[in-house]
Amino acid sequence: MLFRSVPVADAVFRVERLPAGVVEYARDSISLGWEERLKGRARRRTEGGVEFGTALPRGTVLREGDCFVLENPALVVVVHESLDPVLVVTPSGEAQFALWAYHIGNSHQPLMITGESLICPDVTGMQQVLDYHAIPFTRERRPFTPVSQAPGHHGEV
Repeated sequence: MLFRSVPVADAVFRVERLPAGVVEYARDSISLGWEERLKGRARRRTEGGVEFGTALPRGTVLREGDCFVLENPALVVVVHESLDPVLVVTPSGEAQFALWAYHIGNSHQPLMITGESLICPDVTGMQQVLDYHAIPFTRERRPFTPVSQAPGHHGEV
């Protein structure tokens, strides 16, 4: 067949708030990096090999524990945040936290802020920015969701 249709998910549910009637559906999962979790329209494949599409409202950001519900096959697909290569900066105080966040943001890089760290993607040029400003860092693999993508779901039901 030249054009094969796939089921399309157009809503996101939290695993603890699945609609009545789908709790008994089979479960599968999908691991997505941060850039993939920003794409509302995409063709995807679960860990079990089921292909499906997404047509989510603009601005939807997928998070760990979000779910898609497919009707054919009857399947709940649970989203997992995959580990992305990141640079982790751990300031020693509030002034360092603010200054280093400014330098990273001023280089037009996405930034994730935790209670103790600033995290940015390990992309070309970012190490040079940190080195230039004498900002110590470590390389790690962690789930990554930048600040600008952090507010709640736009498509959550």
